[in-house]
Amino acid sequence: MQLLDHAGEYVVPTASPNHYVEHLRVAALSVGTYCIPAGGDDDQRPHAQDEVYVVLRGRGTFIADDARVPVEAGTTLYVPPGEEHHFVDVSEDLVLLVVFAPPYGSDIT
Repeated sequence: MQLLDHAGEYVVPTASPNHYVEHLRVAALSVGTYCIPAGGDDDQRPHAQDEVYVVLRGRGTFIADDARVPVEAGTTLYVPPGEEHHFVDVSEDLVLLVVFAPPYGSDIT
C-alpha cells in the first residue's frame, strides 16, 4: 500500500498555464493531479495512453471530438489513446485526478 500524499490538492500554476504533478508511477499505470485555473487555457495534446479524469473540484466544459460535457466535482471521464480532448470555459479552478494506463509518457508498441 502507498498513501498518495497531496493527490488532488490544487496548486497554482506558475511556469505554465496549468500544473500537473505525478504522484505514482508503476509498470501498469500512473496517477497525477492536473490543475487548471479559472479562465485558464488547457493546451494539452492527445496522449498515447488510456486516461481517466476524476473531477475533484471546480467547473468547466470538457470537449472530446464533437462532444461537449459540463464537468464539476464528481464527474468522471474516460479518454481513449489518441483522442483529441481538452477543458474549456473553466469558471472555477479545476482539480482533476488523472490515471494513465500504461504510465503517462510511456512508449506503447
